Amino acid sequence: AVVSTQSTGSPEERSQRFINDCKEGHTCVAFLNTGVNLMLQFYPPSGPTDKVTKEYVDFDKDPSKVVLKSRFIMNGVCVQLKGWIDLKRLDGVARLEFDYDLADQEDRIVRARLREYEERQMKNEFSIAGTQLMPIQSNQLSSSTGPEGSRNHHAHRYHPY
Repeated sequence: AVVSTQSTGSPEERSQRFINDCKEGHTCVAFLNTGVNLMLQFYPPSGPTDKVTKEYVDFDKDPSKVVLKSRFIMNGVCVQLKGWIDLKRLDGVARLEFDYDLADQEDRIVRARLREYEERQMKNEFSIAGTQLMPIQSNQLSSSTGPEGSRNHHAHRYHPY
């Protein structure tokens, strides 16, 4: 069983607040058997839209109930809540199920970010390796030579600290 977490006011006020929240694209529900409380958002994974669609909040299937669908990530797992809540009693039935479509979208995003990271790492490794392996130019040697053309011995001394 799932219930709305609306707890203050008369039953009519709680019901109206719940209906308004759903129409605005959000509400809170609790699963009584597990104690899980969820703040639900009713819009596609691409982001909020101007209007909540019937795909996510449907008051027309049954005048005494609202049918809900919400997609989100819970503990690292892509899920969708599907269920209904009675508009007078503010309780109903809902289930969480694995959301294959959202999981595919998230997987593509993570893989793209990983590729970008690996490309940046490779670019950084090549630039670091390139500077370490660059041949010394003859003009770079002149900086370690004194005015008489002799070597500055301090430049070649090993310093352990």
